[in-house]
Amino acid sequence: MKQLKSWLARIAPPVLTIGVLLVVWEAAVRAGHISERVLAAPTQIVASMVDTWPDLMTAASITAYEGITGFAIAIVAGIAIGIGLYVSKTMYRAFYPLLAAAQTIPLITVAPLFMIWFGFEPLGKIVIVAVFGVFPIAVQTARGLNAVPQFYEDVALTCGATRFWTLTHVKLRVAARQIFGGLRIAAAYVFGTAATAEYLGAMNGLGIWLQAAFNSFRTPLIFSATVVVIAQTAILLGVISLIEWLTLGNGKDEDLDQ
Repeated sequence: MKQLKSWLARIAPPVLTIGVLLVVWEAAVRAGHISERVLAAPTQIVASMVDTWPDLMTAASITAYEGITGFAIAIVAGIAIGIGLYVSKTMYRAFYPLLAAAQTIPLITVAPLFMIWFGFEPLGKIVIVAVFGVFPIAVQTARGLNAVPQFYEDVALTCGATRFWTLTHVKLRVAARQIFGGLRIAAAYVFGTAATAEYLGAMNGLGIWLQAAFNSFRTPLIFSATVVVIAQTAILLGVISLIEWLTLGNGKDEDLDQ
């Protein structure tokens, strides 16, 4: 019962806020008699999603495939690079500036290059998502490992563990909270990056859906694609939080117990 009340206390404020905003949004559009080409009401957006659901889901599935695949690659590469940055100061000095510089490059300037290299196939979008997702994961992994207190390593080495075992079984475990933080940062932009890359050049996906909706001035369809991207991102963030909870438990509860 206590856990239920705690869950309701966390979920009620955002649900109530979103509900009030939707009501105000709907009332403002209806009262102002604003054309749906200028600003679509929530009910108009829902109606457009229902009318175009099969095509919308087809486009969403392509964007989801590109985003999830690119994100999976970013996780593996990001954690590996983060470990390398932590282990080798030479690697840190050599590659960290390049990683940081890669994040400052606008997507619109590199997307044409990926179109030339990979064409309009999903592979190019997967690579773009992976490239833009690596940095926060790598940085948070390196920072998390650097923040691990030295006594964890000392105890493991004293008990006969190797440095590699200590790194993979002790330090990464202690640094996991920060690594999951990096995953969340990267996940927040996964599907938006994929859709933007599609908008600049693809054969299908939510980016092409947005492009077609814009060209025909169908504002409700633009909002429907936005809703789908938000939903995909929320689901991915929820999955990451669930995995973190299953593997690490509730950090706050652990701290209280200690």
